[in-house]
Amino acid sequence: MNPTAAFDALEWSIDGCTIGRAMDVLGEKWTLVVLREVFSGIRRFGDMRIRTGVPRQVLTNRLAKLVEQGVLRRVPYREPGSRERHEYRLTPKGLDLYPVLITLHEWGNRYLADPAGAPLRFEHRDCGGEVHAELHCADGHRLADPRDVAPRPGPGARRR
Repeated sequence: MNPTAAFDALEWSIDGCTIGRAMDVLGEKWTLVVLREVFSGIRRFGDMRIRTGVPRQVLTNRLAKLVEQGVLRRVPYREPGSRERHEYRLTPKGLDLYPVLITLHEWGNRYLADPAGAPLRFEHRDCGGEVHAELHCADGHRLADPRDVAPRPGPGARRR
């Protein structure tokens, strides 16, 4: 890393950092597990509990936060003879998290999978090919090496 780049970064405030704000919404383990389930088509509270083992109150809190933040929306349903309940559906804001989930999945597969491999796979619906996350710049260049990315002050940055 260029020593000047490190020095320049220290001159800029990170107050209001959107990564920090995103982690306020997503930064707890069970939140991403809940999102994994909804992305997998598991939308009902009881089904999420069975599949994940997440404690009831924790699941209640995570779902409430994701609804409050506009990541999920509640949709009522009623089984015959039962009271009204809710399913949880992704909003456009929630769907925008799919690349994050794919990236975490790939990282976990690379470094944390059991010898038999990962229990979940993400495929392109049309061709069945495995889905991967990639970095691209706004001009369309694929960045094969993360070292090709240089953090710089954004439009909301302020000097310290």
